[in-house]
Amino acid sequence: MLLKLINPKKTIEIGVFTGYSLLLTALAIPDDGKILAIDVDRKTYEIGLPFIKKAGVELKIDYIESQALPVLDKLLEDQKNEGSFEFAFVDADKVNYLNYHERLMKLVKVGGVVIYDNALWGGTVTWPEEEVPEDMRESRLSFLEFNKSIAVDPRIDSSLAAFGDGITICRRIC
Repeated sequence: MLLKLINPKKTIEIGVFTGYSLLLTALAIPDDGKILAIDVDRKTYEIGLPFIKKAGVELKIDYIESQALPVLDKLLEDQKNEGSFEFAFVDADKVNYLNYHERLMKLVKVGGVVIYDNALWGGTVTWPEEEVPEDMRESRLSFLEFNKSIAVDPRIDSSLAAFGDGITICRRIC
């Protein structure tokens, strides 16, 4: 619904995994819309690729197998990319959310929307440190820092939607 309201033609997805959110985005954007999809593991992307092809939206997707930060930095080397994206979805390595955010604030246009998945990190962002499983602690700390930073970022309006594992919806205002 959000994508239909925005009607973006140029989007970016950081962290594709099996392509579920990628497929939903491709179905929601206009026929002439494009998605730059970045993920480190093409094998997982290929799990969902048959469904993307069956839906007839594979031509909307430009897939890049890579870490996202080098791709974002390369995009920013060309000034015409600044403010050229209308929508971004992030569901990648959690420790880099702040790094992604800084780059996306340059790539997404004023009025554009960025969504970050897993903002509640299994609810651990509200737990005492000693109750958080060891393998979730680094990402939990990253989310705590990310959530605090987003809450006071003057470049955006943001809202945390507490369904599923939580998503943070940001609208760039300057």
